[in-house]
Amino acid sequence: MLKQGNFLFSSPFVLCVFFWSFLIHIVVSHIPLGSKLSVEENNLWVSSNGDFAVGFVNHSEQPNQYGVGIRFNSKSIPFPKQTVVWVAGADVTVGNKSFFQLSQNGELVLVDSLRGVAVWTSNTSQLAVASALLRNDGNLVLLNRKKDVVWQSFDNPSDTLLPGQNLPVHKTLRAASRNSVSSYYSLHMNASGQLQLKWESDVIYWSRGNPSSLNLGVVLTSGGVLQLVDHNLNPVWSVFGEDHNDSVNFRLLKLDIDGNLRIYSWVEATGSWKSVWQAVENQCNVFATCGGHGICVFNTSGSPECRCPFKTTSSSNLKCFSLNCDSNHSMDTYEHTFLYGIYPPNESITITNLQQCRELCMQDPACTAATFTNDGTAQCRMTTSPYFSGHQNPSLSSISFVKTCSDPMAVNPHNSSSSPSLSPVKRSHGLCLSCQIGGAASGTLLLFVVVQLGIGYFMYRRRNRFLRKAALAYTGRNSKGVMMLPFTEIKDITGNFKHQIGPGMYRGALSNQQPVAVKDLDETIGERKFRAAVSKIGSIHHKNLVKLNGYCCELGHRYLVYEYVKNGSLDKCIEDDELNERLTWRRRVDICLTVARAICYLHAGCREFISHGNLKCSNVVLDKNYEAKVSEYGLEMVRPEESYGGEKDVADFGKMVLILITGRPEVKDLWEWTYEEWIQGHPERVIDKRLDDGVDLKELERVLRIAFWCLQSDEQMRPSMSEVVKVLEGSLTVDPPRPPFSQRLSEEESPESGSKPQSPMEP
Repeated sequence: MLKQGNFLFSSPFVLCVFFWSFLIHIVVSHIPLGSKLSVEENNLWVSSNGDFAVGFVNHSEQPNQYGVGIRFNSKSIPFPKQTVVWVAGADVTVGNKSFFQLSQNGELVLVDSLRGVAVWTSNTSQLAVASALLRNDGNLVLLNRKKDVVWQSFDNPSDTLLPGQNLPVHKTLRAASRNSVSSYYSLHMNASGQLQLKWESDVIYWSRGNPSSLNLGVVLTSGGVLQLVDHNLNPVWSVFGEDHNDSVNFRLLKLDIDGNLRIYSWVEATGSWKSVWQAVENQCNVFATCGGHGICVFNTSGSPECRCPFKTTSSSNLKCFSLNCDSNHSMDTYEHTFLYGIYPPNESITITNLQQCRELCMQDPACTAATFTNDGTAQCRMTTSPYFSGHQNPSLSSISFVKTCSDPMAVNPHNSSSSPSLSPVKRSHGLCLSCQIGGAASGTLLLFVVVQLGIGYFMYRRRNRFLRKAALAYTGRNSKGVMMLPFTEIKDITGNFKHQIGPGMYRGALSNQQPVAVKDLDETIGERKFRAAVSKIGSIHHKNLVKLNGYCCELGHRYLVYEYVKNGSLDKCIEDDELNERLTWRRRVDICLTVARAICYLHAGCREFISHGNLKCSNVVLDKNYEAKVSEYGLEMVRPEESYGGEKDVADFGKMVLILITGRPEVKDLWEWTYEEWIQGHPERVIDKRLDDGVDLKELERVLRIAFWCLQSDEQMRPSMSEVVKVLEGSLTVDPPRPPFSQRLSEEESPESGSKPQSPMEP
């Protein structure tokens, strides 16, 4: 639920508190080189007036995970209200033995105890830094011997501006993250003089300023006025807090986690922070304020909250919209409602009337929702995104239509109940009695003739007849599209297992010469469990998943028959220098994205959640165009001794990405080495040396960041696969990750731990 005016303490680092409450404050005029703050010593650097302090903060939701930042420290502000105004490295966190130091070479360095590496640095070793100082206005500065400022925290804001702090062109305030992966909202000053609130990278939902002015900056005055100022600090645009020019000791401008920009004042009488101005008056008008899971409405008390009036599934995983239909769909109408698509955040706009707007969306298979503005513009705004949000208010004239399903689930192209092509087959079973008699007589005569031609010829004909039945089952008689084969047919298909193409995998061909790949499974798998798993896997259809064509389930034999994909497994292509040349940078990024989409479909697009359970490069195959397909998915359902959740798939995906980017499947400490190169500012060093030019460094940064998030040792910190897809598509930004590895992860992957390592580098 949203509660307007109470967002100052809702972000992770604002909810956090300094975990000491009875420290002796160290007040120094200057901080000399070598000075250190540590979690264990509980020490602070304090401004001379005592109003601000630098020290470690503990995220209350993540025990033993610390960041370092600047907070209010005045005795007039109660300890729980001493909010953080700046954080080093945004959401980077470290362990409980970590330290923050002004090194001898003049750099501020945050060192993580778990990894023994610097996770954030001011990069000032070349600036002749002689000392540091926390000023009385909350600005942490680095000074040279002449006392000139060579670096300052005011130039590197997080989500807050203090009075006197300037936000220049192309600098950004970013709201704290709702989750471990991404900050959705940012405040940006563009080169044209527009102050803009943005969602992700391309949706501007609030803009103010003078577009004819250049090189402006944003300043909050001590009197509570937010201004755009030119290079001479002359205001060109201003807004005033409701208490401007009142006697207020502490103010700040903050981009809250809900995407709204607010000015806060400290009210001595009530002992609390008060919002005295906000950019978007109606919180429901903040883009995607309810994400992809609902619309924003005002409750009876007048506060905005997120609701789900379009809920179409009773799943405990609440999503308002589920639009892939096995059965017919319908259009539900909602008055006084405006909807818009997110991921991607765009709509097609057509000028039409209300009824035609509804029909256009109904007839378009890609349309998920439509809004008729009903305000005289006659706009019909249709979205094709399965993720959409919006707001509802009695004052809105717009009318929205939502496409809903009577049976919301993943699309099943082999649904026999709705396929006209199966009708003749069904009718063919309704045979009359005379037809049966005639058929029986003909069968007897045919049998007599066959017997006369010899036992061998009879067996030959019976074998061919079986193959034709199998082919018929494959083309549609079986509603799952999966044929059941005896072990003798498996031997024939594979040429008695002559052509092995991987561990337990053999190449073969059906009677119609269609190539297939046959997987040999553990013969001890129970028959009932195996058939249930095959039934579920056989109903899954996605362009980036290898299709299951058939199976064998006889005493002592368990085989799966997959479609054959021409260019083999990804690990073979990485290892082979000739094939590796075809894995260009663009292809590697596309492979990451297509694999992510496939796993995301298994997790969220099927009727039930399905874990891959063993994602690695050998289970990713490439077709003739080098597009990736994922194989051997869902097999954890037939392994009773193992149970996998989506978190393992996410971690396995992160490992696969690093192997693909680096081309180094044999390196034991690949994950740690890659992270250390990245954190030290050398991501280009991890790229496969066999790659030619064409690497997009911005894209590399995004891919590495999401891979490290996937490898977080804390499973709750790992993103969902849908978030991974959005990051790789570029529709979701991703924050710098914290150090992903811990002793716990190392022990899980260590052969000495007594459990089998789960590494994609294994054959």
